[in-house]
Amino acid sequence: MRDETQVLVCPDCQRVHDLDLDTCASCGSIALICRLGEIECRSCGEVRLARDGEPLVTAGPAGSARMPGLAAEVEAALDRVLGRS
Repeated sequence: MRDETQVLVCPDCQRVHDLDLDTCASCGSIALICRLGEIECRSCGEVRLARDGEPLVTAGPAGSARMPGLAAEVEAALDRVLGRS
């Protein structure tokens, strides 16, 4: 991710160049993906709204993550797109 836009970078370029990629606020990883208006860290599992900064996932016991079910995720995405509160 760069400026909250998903970009593809070859592994050699990741190692050789300073690409100024976005990092996870929790663990500092650059392994981020964006889907349905949310940014997820592939390393620690933190999820937040793009351009909002509020985490949608909280860590449970022993570092496990509690994620909403698919139905809840789709409903939340529809609410954001359709402007529902």
